[in-house]
Amino acid sequence: MARLPRIALPGIPQHVVQRGNNRLPCFLDDRDRLRYLQLLRDALHRSGCALHAYVLMDNHVHLLLTPPTVQATGRLMQRLGRHYVALFNGRHGRTGTLWEGRYKACLIDSEDHLLRCYRYIELNPVRAAITDDPARYRWSSCLANLGLRPHSALQPHPSFLALGSDTATRANAYRALLDAALTPEDLAAIRATLQQQRALGTSAFQAMVQAKTQRFAGVRPAHRPRKSAATGDK
Repeated sequence: MARLPRIALPGIPQHVVQRGNNRLPCFLDDRDRLRYLQLLRDALHRSGCALHAYVLMDNHVHLLLTPPTVQATGRLMQRLGRHYVALFNGRHGRTGTLWEGRYKACLIDSEDHLLRCYRYIELNPVRAAITDDPARYRWSSCLANLGLRPHSALQPHPSFLALGSDTATRANAYRALLDAALTPEDLAAIRATLQQQRALGTSAFQAMVQAKTQRFAGVRPAHRPRKSAATGDK
């Protein structure tokens, strides 16, 4: 059965995740991470995508970006993945796949949910108990978004720029958001939408996405196991 194309719209932010095959590491040291970021910068330039936030974990990557066309994210991920795998395999003397199937991506409502995705991505190392302060984690966009380190590959989204009229004001406002933990409901919504590759946002946003793509944009409820007539199991 043919796989349905991912839901995508030009100019609408996307939350993208790619995992190592079988949850194995896709970065073995800092040289791997630096090389990935170099390749990411090149892929952004060639695809025209705007990168807003990212984090490199040991066995997966999160990106928050806005594509200029429907195909741009796919082209970025294809180029990035192919070139990085070749370099990774050559450097570490291995063969075969590195990534776990296709990357996952969902659309993000920039009016209501985008800053939650910024936080979800950059707080990943905190949730993984690597650090208690996301600004101490080197391999994310957090330092740059807090105005503590320049990063030419990042392009702040207008929703992020609306946090303040200057860099210092935005940094203080964003720091306050990072210090306020995401609710369990926010975490569950982000994870479910990404897993099902739908649209994260208000019902009006999902209706707009559905009208433009002719695809269901909301999250479907998890399947409940059927009751067994023989055993009475629930």
